[in-house]
Amino acid sequence: MRWLDAVGHALVIAGSMTWQILWALIFGFLLSAVVQSVVRRETIVKRLGDERARTLLFATGLGVASSSCSYAAVALARSLFKKGSSFTAAMVFEIASTNLVVELGVILAVLIGWQFTAAEFVGGPIMIVLIALIFRLFLRKRMIDDARTQANKNLAGSMEGHAAMDMSIPDEGTLWHRLRSRKAATSISHIFIMEWAAVIRDIVAGLLIAGAIAAWVPNSFWGHFFAVGHPLLSKIWGPIIGPVVSLLSFVCSIGNVPLAGVLWNGGISFGGVVSFLFADLIILPILVIYKKYYGAKMTLFILASFYVTMVLAGYLVEILFSVFGLVPTARHAKVGELAVQWNYTTALNIMALVVAAGLIFRFIRTGGMAMMKMMGGSPESSEHQHHHH
Repeated sequence: MRWLDAVGHALVIAGSMTWQILWALIFGFLLSAVVQSVVRRETIVKRLGDERARTLLFATGLGVASSSCSYAAVALARSLFKKGSSFTAAMVFEIASTNLVVELGVILAVLIGWQFTAAEFVGGPIMIVLIALIFRLFLRKRMIDDARTQANKNLAGSMEGHAAMDMSIPDEGTLWHRLRSRKAATSISHIFIMEWAAVIRDIVAGLLIAGAIAAWVPNSFWGHFFAVGHPLLSKIWGPIIGPVVSLLSFVCSIGNVPLAGVLWNGGISFGGVVSFLFADLIILPILVIYKKYYGAKMTLFILASFYVTMVLAGYLVEILFSVFGLVPTARHAKVGELAVQWNYTTALNIMALVVAAGLIFRFIRTGGMAMMKMMGGSPESSEHQHHHH
């Protein structure tokens, strides 16, 4: 039964990767939930109405604080746009909330190396600046007006209900006072569980796809595909092909990290990994959602402009990191079979699972399951829901 052995091998690799990143996922999402619990969305839209540098900086900061799965980020960006945000600010928010987030950085560091975390946080702002420039040069008012008309039709995408929920701590007062309140524990548990529910499908899919590719695709194939024997060609080709692989993999930002590890071990350039990771906002299911939200013309414009900026960001990060000697030479991403043993990973995983169990208990005790049912619902049904007990 050779096919059974092959499937078993893929599942073992996927399980091994899961074990390596479990604590990073849990603590990353917990940190993200703490930040989101103190960010009030209702004061935001009126500050995103134009395309000035200050506005885009605010949109970036807001995106980082509202870290989301790609689907929820795309839905939230449309919501901001409908309420009066400039289209550029909405897109900048979307890029920041999927690519400049704590949990992604932690998992990259654990699975592939800290240099990739640094590249993510250097490349993200580069991509935002490039998007702002391309939009200013090529995006016409007529296209924006057409996109707004389409957005106001309220066609459902994915994770609409989740994107519309404001689960932040409702009290006024200092940050520290709000985080010490009883409502903080409820708010953090709700955000933590809802974020997990939003991305679990993509994380599982990403781990299974990465496990299958690591088990079944020989390194010799990747060597040819990424032109490993030709250093200059490899550096040019990597950022061009990286987003294409991502587009076809169907997996959103955090689910992409295991596959990025497989591609890095296979020989893709450093810049290629960076552009691959950024491309979670142009995967095929999200392109279908853009078409519902903004129409076919704007979808093609988003695809073309995002693709160009991802490629350029990959090149610029590769050049910058090469100058400072930060491009890693070893290719040892933790995407093979690694035996579970008593070490810091196991200790951190046990701690993380205890914390997660406590948050799940709080979530269920404070009415979280009713909220869970509204995750995929319409934005209107969740718009004014504040679940705090």
